[in-house]
Amino acid sequence: MSNYEFIKVENKDNGVSIITLNRPEKKNALNKKLIEELQDAFVTFDRDDSRLEAVLTGAGNTFSAGADLTDMPELWRGIPNVGSQTNKPVIAAVTGWCVGGALVMAMMTDLIVASDTAKFYYPEAKVGFTGGIISGLVNRLPFHAAMEVILLCRTLEADRAYQLGFVNQVVPDGEHVQAAVAMADELATMAPLVHRTLKSFIL
Repeated sequence: MSNYEFIKVENKDNGVSIITLNRPEKKNALNKKLIEELQDAFVTFDRDDSRLEAVLTGAGNTFSAGADLTDMPELWRGIPNVGSQTNKPVIAAVTGWCVGGALVMAMMTDLIVASDTAKFYYPEAKVGFTGGIISGLVNRLPFHAAMEVILLCRTLEADRAYQLGFVNQVVPDGEHVQAAVAMADELATMAPLVHRTLKSFIL
């Protein structure tokens, strides 16, 4: 376990790092220090040759309620493949609400496992501010479905997210991390240099 205040990092023997947003009493809201810690954890993960894949999840029954409006972070720092670069696979394991910047965070991972309670929600059009990275949603959902999420602030629930191809797998509530680790184990059977090369082409 690494010594962070607002995230937990568990390095498993199979080469998987489980990175957990850890402010459950605040629904894992993304404050400045959490995001800085998350960026550091992803940089450390990328540099560690013994780490093969990362699973990103949230403590408790919520992935994240989004940015902490009382302590606004530089959100981009904590977004995989934005604030830190890696050719290693990153898998989001989402349960409960995944809101605003947290939706962007999950969107920018390579694979998403969701529990059947997962709800993806982007309320920025209602609150009056946004960042530009959400524009990438149109590359991960059919265009009009993405616009429904971004412009109309419609909630995208797990089953529809799977039907639209945003989520790779839906599992019963509470099994999302286990399923994401199993997916990471499957990735570990592949040729690592090949999937890292493929990811570098895509990015």
